[in-house]
Amino acid sequence: MGVLGLVILVGVVFLALLSVRAELSPEQTLRAVVGDGDARSVRSIQSRALPRALTATCVGGLLGVSGAVFQSLSRNVLGSPDIIGFTAGAATAAGLTILFVSPDVLPVAIAATAGGLLTAAVVYTLARTRGSANGIRLVLVGIGVAATVSAVLDFMLLTSELSLATQVQDWRAGSLSGRGWEHARSVFLAATVLLPGLAVLRRAVDTIELGDSAAYGLGVPVERTRLAAIILATLAACIATAVAGPIAFIALAGPHIARFITRIPGVTILHSFITGAVLLLLADHATQHIDIGLRTPVGLVTGVLGGGYLLLLLTRPNTRT
Repeated sequence: MGVLGLVILVGVVFLALLSVRAELSPEQTLRAVVGDGDARSVRSIQSRALPRALTATCVGGLLGVSGAVFQSLSRNVLGSPDIIGFTAGAATAAGLTILFVSPDVLPVAIAATAGGLLTAAVVYTLARTRGSANGIRLVLVGIGVAATVSAVLDFMLLTSELSLATQVQDWRAGSLSGRGWEHARSVFLAATVLLPGLAVLRRAVDTIELGDSAAYGLGVPVERTRLAAIILATLAACIATAVAGPIAFIALAGPHIARFITRIPGVTILHSFITGAVLLLLADHATQHIDIGLRTPVGLVTGVLGGGYLLLLLTRPNTRT
């Protein structure tokens, strides 16, 4: 899937660029990408469409990889950062920052990243039994922590000014609208730092999926590997959330679809990245063509898809527990 997946990803990115101005032909769009064409077309593509598409690519890719790592570590199909609660922690921290500190991009992004990491630390600590974080406990504790932190933010919204509460709700919806080059650069930099680290840990994480005892027997430092993978995968999910808001479904479904297509078990970094990126790009493309009289956030589309996909997983007789 490697080369074919990259070709598909490039094709979907190009589709996203074409959707900005329907009157542009594919040739005119390509020329606008490199700065050749009329000023309006170049500005539309280079200032609006291209950074949005690159942001969607990196955000979706990071979510897909993060989901693959957590599903492998927890040995559970529901072990994605949005189910376990890490993105809920990031969203709660970002929402509280908007309410009480500043709605500016930088403090919100820092708070979202810190909140996700703190939530991961709490979940990991509570899930540890006899020195090890059991997979099913990780999922169950994460669901409980996610419900708790989300309830805290909901309560604070009830007591806040309407304008600030509206800003928080807009952010919580998850959107790629208005994302520019500063967003694209930051999430691209995060991807270039985090993905190699996760790639280095991939074989050890795959071994842990066989069970802690088997991994210890094969010489894998289980707890150190698990902790390092959790930190890197949490950072990937939190940075994606900080840039685009909480976006459901991608981290949950991306790794499953990648494994289904490639028939490769375990963590597939490149394949999960490509699948997550394509899913988010297609969802964002759909939001730009849904005409309901108002702007549709991409998080709404992925949330609807995620709910249906979760029901499908839970009703499958061969779902891992």
